[in-house]
Amino acid sequence: MKREVVSTGKAPKAIGPYSQAIKANGFIFCSGQIPFNSETDEMVTGSITDQTRQVFTNLRNVLDEAGSSLEKVVKVTVFLKNMDDFGEMNEEYARWFKDTPPARAAVEVARLPKDVGIEIQLIALA
Repeated sequence: MKREVVSTGKAPKAIGPYSQAIKANGFIFCSGQIPFNSETDEMVTGSITDQTRQVFTNLRNVLDEAGSSLEKVVKVTVFLKNMDDFGEMNEEYARWFKDTPPARAAVEVARLPKDVGIEIQLIALA
């Protein structure tokens, strides 16, 4: 099976020994993205809406680099620092997946990298 590393400067660089995404066997496996804006070199803080928007911007950029798109996403996992943010996150999430939303899980975690409020990973068709 052929594996291809996907990397773009339009999303945060990996902060550990992992790839932004791996393209393999007709799928793209995107590592978790946090709300870091690689254009301004700053973490997006504030509302979970703003953080979620930046995370999806990052993921869209990774998928673009891989030759895919958000329309081809089949599975999303959302990690929230606080499940009380679920409703607000869900409103922004719905703006990115209007017609046929992918399968999804959302879980609360004790802590996320850089103490952000959200991290999202996904799987898409290549």
